Amino acid sequence: MLVSELNKLSEEKLIKLIKTDENIFYFIKNPSKKVLLEIIKYQGNAIQFIENPSEKVQLTAVKENGHAIQYIKNPSEKVQLTSVSNEGHSIRHIKNPSEKVQIKAVRKNGYAIQHIKNPSEQVQIEAVRQNGYAIQYIKNPCEKAQLEAVNNYIFLFKYIPNPCKKVKNILLNDDKFILEPNPNSVEYIKNL
Repeated sequence: MLVSELNKLSEEKLIKLIKTDENIFYFIKNPSKKVLLEIIKYQGNAIQFIENPSEKVQLTAVKENGHAIQYIKNPSEKVQLTSVSNEGHSIRHIKNPSEKVQIKAVRKNGYAIQHIKNPSEQVQIEAVRQNGYAIQYIKNPCEKAQLEAVNNYIFLFKYIPNPCKKVKNILLNDDKFILEPNPNSVEYIKNL
């Protein structure tokens, strides 16, 4: 079908086509609001073409693609939570997310903590629980986050710039760590 023919179709026919090939929307010029609403079910980022979308439309968009939140002005906490539930990293598009939203994001993907300024102790712990390697994105991890990381996998110590005493004690008393033929372990022990 030619693009010129496509743009002459009725809304109903366009909606049927979108259901069979969601990429067809790239070729529709000036789609009606009804057609845009259908497109959003398959291409959340299409929300950028709707002025003042309702919360229901916003939710549909971020359910399809969490990153669609970047096109929503002042999203409600419900929309934010839905967005980060879909894609933890979408938190980077949210200005001043609440702790509840931050926790939801790092529970989905611990690495999402890299997009959070000054994460609280609880957010740090949740991120490291989800993925121990998230500790590398925390500038000054709290003691509980450090312990969570090292208790999960002892060699995560190398991502902790200033380990607390409890972490140091764990390392000094762990046979796997001390006996491991790992130059990082030996060098680290010397510096404790």
